[in-house]
Amino acid sequence: MEKPTFAQFLLDEQRLRDVHDNEFILLLNDIATACKSISRAVCKGALMGVMGSLESENIQGETQKQLDVISNDIFIEVNQAAGYYAGMASEEMDVPYEIPLNIRNNGKYLLLFDPLDGSSNVNVNISVGTIFSILRCPEGVSNPNVKDFLQPGIMQVCSGYALYGSSTMLVITTGYGVNGFTLDNDVGEFYLTHLNMRIQADTNEFAINMSNQKSWESPVKSYIEDCLQGKEGPRGKKFNMRWVASMVAEVHRILIRGGVFMYPIDTKLKNNDGKLRLMYEANPMSFIVEQAGGLSTTGCDRIMNLKPKTLHQRVPVIMGSKNEVENVQNYYTKI
Repeated sequence: MEKPTFAQFLLDEQRLRDVHDNEFILLLNDIATACKSISRAVCKGALMGVMGSLESENIQGETQKQLDVISNDIFIEVNQAAGYYAGMASEEMDVPYEIPLNIRNNGKYLLLFDPLDGSSNVNVNISVGTIFSILRCPEGVSNPNVKDFLQPGIMQVCSGYALYGSSTMLVITTGYGVNGFTLDNDVGEFYLTHLNMRIQADTNEFAINMSNQKSWESPVKSYIEDCLQGKEGPRGKKFNMRWVASMVAEVHRILIRGGVFMYPIDTKLKNNDGKLRLMYEANPMSFIVEQAGGLSTTGCDRIMNLKPKTLHQRVPVIMGSKNEVENVQNYYTKI
């Protein structure tokens, strides 16, 4: 049987659930189109001479890559055109992007995105990606401001990511499980290749940046130390460690074969409350992980229950295989 395209799958899902929202299907197709364009830009970056860094910094205080800015422009241009969104916010921009009045068209949704996650890896040809989150625009709001975006993760109507690796994949959830689509470059279509993705509950693999070990909180230090002792240690089994420095790549690996991804708070990050951004990274990835049967937490609190305080708020993140994330949480309760 021929695999359904992304658009066909969305239509079939709506029929199955007796939902009729053509606008929602069209806006997701626009996201897919934007991701195809970013995939081409990433693949041709060296040929186009756009692999370097700019002299500018984004709101996060990080040096911007040329591809960061290119990807940001692509995502805005493609997704604003049809007028489905009342507003957009990007990790690369200080304030929400104000969609021009002539194309705003009473959009019902808000779009938040990280246009090129893991962009520090582009020069070494390691997988990068795009992360996005869709919220409903508050009723009666036609020109949203920052407070309209500050909704907890449980209010997301859709989240997803595109992975630009050995193949380009689009992985999404609309609250009814997680499904993955692979881009066929010959025809320019995403096809369903990973139906109802599930994260195995148990794992012997974790992903963490060990260079920050000295600065971690004591629960994380204790957890990692116990894992590294292998079969002879308190965990009684051998663990493997991974670190790619691209959240999209880390989470995708966990969806495929299980594991735990950790970017905990440490003494260097105390003033910022963490490293990863709640609205652009932690919330959308938490929605995906939970819909695939996993857990996502700060160590103490469910990430998607957090009430955002600022547009660029950071949080500690621990997510992945359900039973192992619960094991990590147990170390926090021992404090």
